[in-house]
Amino acid sequence: MIKVSRLNGKRFTINALYIEMIESLPDTTITFTNGKKIVVLEKEEQVVREIKNFYKEVNVLGVCNNLEDINHEE
Repeated sequence: MIKVSRLNGKRFTINALYIEMIESLPDTTITFTNGKKIVVLEKEEQVVREIKNFYKEVNVLGVCNNLEDINHEE
């Protein structure tokens, strides 16, 4: 789970496993696998960092222990 903020500043938590896409339109828009969209204050890059940290924390990335290895593959 990651914490993000609505445009009014109210913080809430979302399940990063259900994020399908993140766009800067110019506001950061997160689209979930069910098609629902939310707009958040955080920049796209910040949300991506939070997602990577969450994946690492719950070991979603499997045997990869170093996210730097993944960043070089992008």
